[in-house]
Amino acid sequence: MNITRKGEVLEVPGTQLKTGDKAADFSLNDLNDNTYTLENFAGKPTILSVVPDIDTRVCAIQTKRFNIEASQVEEINFVTISNNTKAEQASWCGQEGVDMVMLHDPENTFGESYSILIPELNRYARVIYVLDEAGVIRYEEIVPEMAQEPDYEKALAAAKALV
Repeated sequence: MNITRKGEVLEVPGTQLKTGDKAADFSLNDLNDNTYTLENFAGKPTILSVVPDIDTRVCAIQTKRFNIEASQVEEINFVTISNNTKAEQASWCGQEGVDMVMLHDPENTFGESYSILIPELNRYARVIYVLDEAGVIRYEEIVPEMAQEPDYEKALAAAKALV
């Protein structure tokens, strides 16, 4: 699959997960070194917001938007995942006042198992997954242009429909 970054075509190799697929398990740490797996989010709909680099404008906008939603909607898990380091995420969250589940994956295990890693950039594609309470993907958006924001309203509507 191909996406673009400011018009430049980039390959996202592999077979990406689609709506109806069981989400691949993962084991990632948050900023407090708590380990999260897919099982931690069972029982509630979950929005996995995947960003290429937390230190960029669009990723910051996306993360802040879901952070606001997370503070208002308790029936849904909100999670941001990037392959930034723990230190990069912690610095950004401290500056921006973001307090939501932030998972870091500098080893790219999540990106590889979900086939969303762009090897040329060593960054993830911008992706939103909405999972049901059993971890099945009920909505997915792989944003075709990295510099664009995802469709927040569609993702939120898909998650709220599962509550």
